[in-house]
Amino acid sequence: MLKAVLAGMTALTILGSSLAFAQQTPPAADTQRMQPTAEDLAALTDARIAALRAGLKLSAEQEKNWPAVEAAVRDLAKQRADRLAERTAAREARRTSGDRQPRPDLVERLRRGADAMNGRAASLKKLADAVEPLYKSLDDGQKRRLNVLLRVGGGSQMRPWQRRADLGR
Repeated sequence: MLKAVLAGMTALTILGSSLAFAQQTPPAADTQRMQPTAEDLAALTDARIAALRAGLKLSAEQEKNWPAVEAAVRDLAKQRADRLAERTAAREARRTSGDRQPRPDLVERLRRGADAMNGRAASLKKLADAVEPLYKSLDDGQKRRLNVLLRVGGGSQMRPWQRRADLGR
């Protein structure tokens, strides 16, 4: 008797959940992910820089090295915003023109990816050069916070300056 009741409850649960799932409205085909605007990206950059500065609690002596770090972080953010704007404009151009251009071949995608990586590598070197004097003046706690706030040192999160290359998609 207990087995029959248990089997019935299980069947009702499975049936009920499948019916509830079936009644959910599917997302519209033309629904897109929210694309941040230039203003959104600028506001987020300002917030990240403010958080970085507040988290480090710089001394008066350390403050002297801050402007170079802030400029390098802003430069990286601007380059990312420019890449995003380029991809968005290209996507819109493809959509409005109605052209179904073939995807670039493997070699072209590899070359584009390499060019994008070279550009980001140069910017990361500029950031490293800007951060080095400040980093040398930080105590151990500030260094730990800098690693966390810049999201350096691994982890599952991607760094803001380490996004996928525009591979012609």
